[in-house]
Amino acid sequence: MSNIRPFDGMVPKLGESVWVDPSAVVIGDVEIGDQASIWPMTAVRGDVNSIRIGERTNIQDGSVLHVTHANPASPGGHALTIGNDVTAGHKVLLHGCTIGDRCLIGMGSIVMDGAVLESDIILAAGSLVTEGKRLESGYLWCGSPAKRLRKLTDEELAFLPYVAGHYVKLAEKYRAG
Repeated sequence: MSNIRPFDGMVPKLGESVWVDPSAVVIGDVEIGDQASIWPMTAVRGDVNSIRIGERTNIQDGSVLHVTHANPASPGGHALTIGNDVTAGHKVLLHGCTIGDRCLIGMGSIVMDGAVLESDIILAAGSLVTEGKRLESGYLWCGSPAKRLRKLTDEELAFLPYVAGHYVKLAEKYRAG
């Protein structure tokens, strides 16, 4: 069985030069933008709602991406939308949330249903973003629950697209064998 699987008539769509590690699984209503990468042991499960992953975004080892189905408490459910140039560190859980462009989500972080991370954010490792919370652009967020710690420096803001670009180059090496 392939690691890129249809579900309920929905077939994942992969952009140009996408790298999906053979041990990762991508299922159902999923679209992955150009030059994005899905790393080992990651699950991207668009079975009961949609998942959209932007260009040059990398989802690192052991991460779980999932969604919420339409139900009485949430009539539309919660899709998962991830912007361009996002880095989701090892073992990140993203569930039915919205992530803006150029975000760095630290290892082991959890972002819950309906939460929104605006663009240009660093979420520190091990942080929890609770259901429906909105994180303001341009800040370092940290903790459980996540709290605004401080404004990002110019160096940190410049680092966000750099990390995404690094993973584009690394994925090219993996594709080349």
